[in-house]
Amino acid sequence: MVHMAHIRQSDKEIQPVKDHLLQVKRLAESFGVKIALKHVAGLAGMLHDMGKYTPDFQHYIQEAVEHPEAPPKRGSVDHSTAGGKLLFDLFHRDASDPFYRILAEIVGNAIISHHSSYLHDFLNESLESDYLRRVQDKQLDPEQFKQAKMYFFDQVMSEDELKSYAKKAVEELKAFLSPASSISIESQLMFLSKFIFSTLLDADRTDTRLFEENRPPEPELDHLSLFTGYYNLLLAKLTRFQSDESAQKPINLLRTKMSEKCDEFALKPSDIYTLSIPTGGGKTLASLRYALRHAIEYGKKHIIYVVPYTTIIEQNAGEVRELLKDDAHILEHHSNVVDDPDDEDEELEGRISHRQKWKLAKDNWDSPIIFTTMVQFLNVFYAKGSRNVRRLHNLSESVIIFDEVQKVPIPCVSLFNHALNFLKTRARSSLVLCTATQPALQFVQHKLDIDGNAEMIDRLDEVVDAFKRVEIIDQATEEETTTDSLADFVLKKLEEVQSVLVILNTKSVVSALYGRLQESGVPLYHLSTAMCAAHRNDILEEVKQRLKNQEKVVCISTQLIEAGVDVSFECVIRSLAGLDSIAQAAGRCNRHGKDTLREVYVIDHAEENLKHLPEIAAGKEITRHILVDLKANRTYHGGHLQSEQAIATYFQQLYTKYDTDLDYWVQRVGKKMTELLFGNYDQNSYFKAYKQNMSKRLPLVIANSYRTAADHFEVIDSPGTAVIVPYGEKGEEIIASLNGEANIEDLSRWMREAQQFMVNLFPHEKSALDRNGGIRYLQDGKILALTESAYDSERGLNLNNNSGFSLKMY
Repeated sequence: MVHMAHIRQSDKEIQPVKDHLLQVKRLAESFGVKIALKHVAGLAGMLHDMGKYTPDFQHYIQEAVEHPEAPPKRGSVDHSTAGGKLLFDLFHRDASDPFYRILAEIVGNAIISHHSSYLHDFLNESLESDYLRRVQDKQLDPEQFKQAKMYFFDQVMSEDELKSYAKKAVEELKAFLSPASSISIESQLMFLSKFIFSTLLDADRTDTRLFEENRPPEPELDHLSLFTGYYNLLLAKLTRFQSDESAQKPINLLRTKMSEKCDEFALKPSDIYTLSIPTGGGKTLASLRYALRHAIEYGKKHIIYVVPYTTIIEQNAGEVRELLKDDAHILEHHSNVVDDPDDEDEELEGRISHRQKWKLAKDNWDSPIIFTTMVQFLNVFYAKGSRNVRRLHNLSESVIIFDEVQKVPIPCVSLFNHALNFLKTRARSSLVLCTATQPALQFVQHKLDIDGNAEMIDRLDEVVDAFKRVEIIDQATEEETTTDSLADFVLKKLEEVQSVLVILNTKSVVSALYGRLQESGVPLYHLSTAMCAAHRNDILEEVKQRLKNQEKVVCISTQLIEAGVDVSFECVIRSLAGLDSIAQAAGRCNRHGKDTLREVYVIDHAEENLKHLPEIAAGKEITRHILVDLKANRTYHGGHLQSEQAIATYFQQLYTKYDTDLDYWVQRVGKKMTELLFGNYDQNSYFKAYKQNMSKRLPLVIANSYRTAADHFEVIDSPGTAVIVPYGEKGEEIIASLNGEANIEDLSRWMREAQQFMVNLFPHEKSALDRNGGIRYLQDGKILALTESAYDSERGLNLNNNSGFSLKMY
């Protein structure tokens, strides 16, 4: 008898359970070996679908194929519990060695969760164990479970072979957990659980996709050759630049020196390093030089740029793509195209739905070079949804560059530090914290494990002084500014200079100033996150062309322009905010040092409502105090806003102010996220309450609440819902394509292309558009798109759904 794992939709070809289990095992092993956990990951792969050997599942899959008009209820047969239960029975129930129990818990949880939105809780707020409920308490049909074990031991691996394989997995666990580490054992177990879950999800989805597409396994990429070729292209560009007459200018000589320093640093072992190149110092190519050489020297598989805003993705990816001439191996990942955070269902075999195709579509960050956001990076570790955690294993054996790392959200600081410590000590990755304003991540309770000699650039204060191109003028501590007075000030400055950039803290005041200045007739541009990436790119190209031609131009923007966008204005006006934001804004003025010192004005805009932006409000007040100190005595804080002392003071005061918030407080359960994820038995109040109420110890090594934590994790307080916008013919084409029938390969390509045509809606924005018909729901509501009239050619998102937008304009 052939036991069916899948039936291909196109030709009804059968994939036997044996073949699927062994192929997923092989893939999972290849992912697990990256951190020396080949057998732990392989164990999850070979057992995850053991429940498909039961008569009930075989009847279920047969019915799905023979009766597509009335298929059985999705998930009516549980095939995910059997493998986890077998592990519990063999290696946990009576085990004296705690490492066998750890193995059963970590691998078993991955198996029972592989069709769920996330890992199950080992202990939840109701003092119940969802894990034990499945592997110990759930009553599987004894005869069916017996048959599943019989066929597994007969066709996949005998019981003795399984025990021998598990022994190797336990040896890997002991080696992985035994070395002295700054990471607590609970933290290591948490990341280990998520890593194994990631390997299983990706291996299972990948093998199923390859079978459905009738394609052989993809050949392994030769990363060494690829990165060597990239490195040679970069060196060739740098060599060509040296022959340019501008190469001898002081600012370019400094950039060259820092680039060479990064190249030297690449020979050091993988660790956490800081790269504090001042704004405009050429850190994109300098960090790429480090990353490529380090990847070549230490066999890394990925170079990943993590940035705070999608605009930086566009800028940096464009710069790297132009250099390397290789679009196929560079991935921009702005946000998830599919709105399916719960993603919890059992697959319906033999009838691949659009939902299943989206699950299988390639979205796993296996590209050699990846650009993504801080939101997406943190989601990989902490947010619910199998699409997020599936990517985690590809963060190992990587060089990860955190561009503008000071933008880590305050509540996520501790979680960010824990993730980096794991990547450094256990995942064989090298991390670079890249910014002109380094945050004080080692001065918080959950510290970043970073060495005191981690900085790549020597004598930073001297470098900052050498890069000085602007004078920051404090108007914020003198008087408040209104939209009208600011408009007058902008017009007055235009009598002296050709270009002015205004950066304000909220979209509403940006829009108001834009409307006020439209009356003046000056060439005027608007930028905000209400516009998709493709739209912003077009606007920025127009702005850059005007700057290049030295034509009059005014750009009004939210903070998205102040980090990573290569533009240079003669005058910049920045609304008072955190010191880091002011420093970044200053980097958009006289960027290449072509002029004598130019002015950056810091104002206090009276009409900004920061009620829902508490971090900006706090940063604003701390910066105000530093400005007051400098006004009283110019020797305070290193003498200026951009000194090492001023930056250190700013972040230490900011983190002190938010000391109780750094561990991500979860209001609904009244606990810190750090306690839910890796609080030990002495700190874990659930465990203590369980012991008191039950008069016995929880019979598990791991007692943490992984799913509860994931259910409540949001990088920002009001998470956005991603929608695709009909910007230009390409945007409309993508919407139409994603709404039609397609194979998995095409869906993967369109999901990638859609990244440039998306905006994120806050809940109130989505509600407004729902009321006025501005949203189109595609693919059973899993993909959202705006109508043409809900997107404006100048300002992007139109909540009134009444724009005059026309495709013919583009």
